[in-house]
Amino acid sequence: MTSATAAVTGTRRAPSVRLIVEFAAIRGIAVDVCLRGSGIDTEELATPDLHVTPDQELVVVANVVSAIGDEPGLGIAAGIRYHVTTHGIWGYALMSSPTLRHAIDLGLRYLELTFSYCDIVAHEEDGLLTLVVDPMPAPQALRRFIAERDIGIIDALQRELVGTPRPLRAVQLPYAEPSPQIRTELRRLLGVAPEFDADRYAVCFDLSRVNDPLPLAEPLTAAMAEEQCRELLERSVPTGLSGQVRSLLLGNPARPLTSEQVSAALFMTPRTLRRRLLEEGATYRSLLENVRRQVAEELLGETALSVAEIAQRLGYSETASFTHAFRRWTGSSPRSHRVRGGSRNGGAHR
Repeated sequence: MTSATAAVTGTRRAPSVRLIVEFAAIRGIAVDVCLRGSGIDTEELATPDLHVTPDQELVVVANVVSAIGDEPGLGIAAGIRYHVTTHGIWGYALMSSPTLRHAIDLGLRYLELTFSYCDIVAHEEDGLLTLVVDPMPAPQALRRFIAERDIGIIDALQRELVGTPRPLRAVQLPYAEPSPQIRTELRRLLGVAPEFDADRYAVCFDLSRVNDPLPLAEPLTAAMAEEQCRELLERSVPTGLSGQVRSLLLGNPARPLTSEQVSAALFMTPRTLRRRLLEEGATYRSLLENVRRQVAEELLGETALSVAEIAQRLGYSETASFTHAFRRWTGSSPRSHRVRGGSRNGGAHR
C-alpha cells in the first residue's frame, strides 16, 4: 500500500485556478464572482507566471461551489478538464513513466507538487488497484467538490497516459444515488457507472493492466522529470515566519513546541501566528509534518536506529502511528524507504 498527502504550504502554479474559473464561466458564473475575496484580480489571472497560495485557490473553489450549488458530480466535471500538461513537470514525469503502476507510485510520492488537498492511499484488493481519495484535510463544505475533482483528474490522467482500452473499472462515491440525469452525465464523463452509497471516494483500476507499458514511456525523460520533481520539493523549504516556526520545531522533534508555545517564543499571540502563517500558505500542523518527515528520512538514511527508535525520537507513542504517517508523507513504509535508499551505517534494520 502506498499513500500520500497533498501540500498545504507554499504557493502553487495558477493553471488550476484558471481552469476552475473557465469551468464556472461555462455555467454562467462571472470571473469577478469566482475571484471575490481571493486577493487575485482578473488581470493577474492572465499572467503566465502567477502563483497562488492553496488558501487563495480554496476561496475560488468556495465561490464557485456557492454560486453553482454543491451538486453531485460537479467536481468530476471540473477535474476532467485538467490535462497531463496542466500539472507541469509532475505531469511529464507521469507521462514518461514505464507503466501505470510506476506513474501512480511516482504521482503519490510527489503529490505535494499537485493541486490536490486530499490524502490519497493506493492498495490492491479483489483484482483491483484502488486509489482511495480522502478529502478530510479540506474544509467540510468543500470536501465533495475537492474529492470529486481529484477523481476527475485521475480519470483524465489515465486517459492520456494509457489511451485505449482504459484500465478504469470502478468509481465509488459516498453519497446517495442522484437523479437519472446526473447519473447519465457521470457515466458519460467517466466511462463507467459510478457506485453510490459507498463508504469512500475511490477510483479502481484493473490490476492486470497496471504493469502494461505506457505508450509514451521514455526512461531518460522519466529520470530527468523525477529529478526535477525532487528538486522542486527540496526548494520548497519554508522561509519567513514559516521558516522561523520550522526552526523552532526542529529544536526538539520528540517533544515539539505547541502552537501556543511557538507563538510565545515569537512574541505574538496564537491568533496572529495562525493568521500570518496562513498568509504564507502554511499552518502549524503542516510545518510540524514537514519537520517530522525531514528528520525521519535523515534518521532512516544516515543511522542504524530501528523504526521503533525513530518513532520515539519523533514523539510517536506507537510505531504503527509513525509508520502510517510516513506512508502518508512518502508513499512507502519506513523499512521500504530504508531498503531503497540504504543505510549509510549499514546497521540493523529492525
